[in-house]
Amino acid sequence: MVGPTASDPPPTMAVKIFSAGVAACVADVIAFPLDTAKVRLQVIQGERQTSSALRYNGILGTITTLAKTEGPMKLYSGLPAASLGSKVSAGLTTGGVAVFIGQPTEVMKVRLQAQSHLHGPKPRYTGTYNAYRITATTEGWTGLWKGTTLNLTRNVIINCTELVTHDLMKEALVKNQLLADDVPCHFVPAVIARFCATVLSSPVDMVKTTFVNSPPGQYTSVPNCATTMLTKEGPSAFFKGFVPSFLRLGSWHVIMFVCFEQLKRELMKSTQTMDCAT
Repeated sequence: MVGPTASDPPPTMAVKIFSAGVAACVADVIAFPLDTAKVRLQVIQGERQTSSALRYNGILGTITTLAKTEGPMKLYSGLPAASLGSKVSAGLTTGGVAVFIGQPTEVMKVRLQAQSHLHGPKPRYTGTYNAYRITATTEGWTGLWKGTTLNLTRNVIINCTELVTHDLMKEALVKNQLLADDVPCHFVPAVIARFCATVLSSPVDMVKTTFVNSPPGQYTSVPNCATTMLTKEGPSAFFKGFVPSFLRLGSWHVIMFVCFEQLKRELMKSTQTMDCAT
């Protein structure tokens, strides 16, 4: 991969926004099966159904079994919901506002990923818009924003942990002359930061997935959901799906930033070529 040179034109704001949007979509398409595997391991195993526990064995086992028993497209169940709303809201807003606007898409994504054709004759929802309609009808509009506080907490933990860990690790590597300030020096701290973020956010992520996917009335509150999980399954319940969560988080960022940098460079070169031609 060729790095930037002094002759490369600086990217415009429009090129940055377009490149970031395309790169995020590419990363979603590639990494989404890991997210589906994470949710399925969290939810299905949490239901303590013996057949499911035997059926899903590890990351590759979960992905392979889903593709064989429910079809390859099941790995992308919930992708339209995730891409349609969350990317737009995240691009237009920041922080808590983005989480609040995008929460309905998160709820639909989790529920579509978690539902299994193996647990009954009919799936819970037939598609993204059907999921929105049924949720709004049976649970009211508040059902679309179920687990908003948990999702906000998870995002805060991930963002703060990644930023602090990445900066500290990069500074230590450069200061102690272990690595030069180039691609390897950017990659190593990024992986460590993703791991730390996954460790700290996993309990909140697990409670979020369980609470969001639960039918009305199963849990009286978020603390009740967490307490029930701890009582029934022990502390390990909060770290189900840890490996696919880490791989998904790490791979998404790597793919996204690699595509982002390459798209920016190629678009600016194309723009420069067209300017010269005219």
